[in-house]
Amino acid sequence: MNPEAQEEKSAPADEPYAAPAPPVAVQIKGLTKAYEGQVALDKLDLEIREGEIFGYIGPNGAGKTTTLRILAALLWPTSGSAKIHGADVVREPRRIKELVGYMPDSFGVYDNMTLLEYLDFFAAAFRIVRSKRRRVIDDVLALTDLGSKRDDQVSAFSRGMKQRACLAKTLLHNPRVLILDEPASGLDPRARIEFRELLRELQKMGKTVIVSSHILTELSTICNTVGIIETGKLVAAGAVEDILRSLSTHREFTLDLLDRADSERAVGILEKAGGVEKVEPVGSSIRFSLQATEPEVAELIELLVSERIRFTAFQEERVDLETAFLTLTKGRLA
Repeated sequence: MNPEAQEEKSAPADEPYAAPAPPVAVQIKGLTKAYEGQVALDKLDLEIREGEIFGYIGPNGAGKTTTLRILAALLWPTSGSAKIHGADVVREPRRIKELVGYMPDSFGVYDNMTLLEYLDFFAAAFRIVRSKRRRVIDDVLALTDLGSKRDDQVSAFSRGMKQRACLAKTLLHNPRVLILDEPASGLDPRARIEFRELLRELQKMGKTVIVSSHILTELSTICNTVGIIETGKLVAAGAVEDILRSLSTHREFTLDLLDRADSERAVGILEKAGGVEKVEPVGSSIRFSLQATEPEVAELIELLVSERIRFTAFQEERVDLETAFLTLTKGRLA
């Protein structure tokens, strides 16, 4: 072999190692669903990778629940395809039910049934053999922190406890993908925080989690990726930071000065710097817009330091998920 050709094929020694992307867990192509001529989903294309917490956002009637029910093999699409770890939701519904744990936005409980009886009933429905059921139930009770409630009546639980009981039931068959439709709806702040931590724990276990919600601040703190849907069409999808960054042509920064006396000089330096706009002093802080890459931001910080401007913070004002949602959607219904 030609040594020069071999050298060309070898990666440079200083090239950073890029970890391979996780495999695709959920693949949706051209997914369409129509009810009596009314289109609820319109040629949806989406990929969700293994181990992600994916937030599914949209106004009421946008098509979120329709999508989730199709993924759970509870509803057939009009056209297009959806696969979970390679299994087709239409051709392999039994395999889908093994791979997926589906928690609907509303669920009922049975009267005069303890939590242990409730979970045992569903464990039998999932065809978990009797000799293994108690161990499986003990595991999900420990995970959802419901061990002390095993002999209590499920119908007497608070909404937060019922949500946990439903999630425990959803986890009994150890699904690889969890589909949770509005799981935090109606929960008080403490229950919402506890549920968020539980989702993080499930992610650490390698689960892929798809969660729909109207509580956008919650999704922004727990989700790796999000999809925004309106009138059955996906208007944005990807990493949260990438979506937020794409909505702003200019990045907004705040510089907090140690000494307010440096304000006038700092303003002058910023106004002369490339890419800086709308410089506005506010007390001992300065707000400004900047159209720049990360290295250029670093160069601006170096410039301020070299000019002996003393500051305690240099921070970017991030666009939040709620602003992104309002920017990308118009409130129309499918």
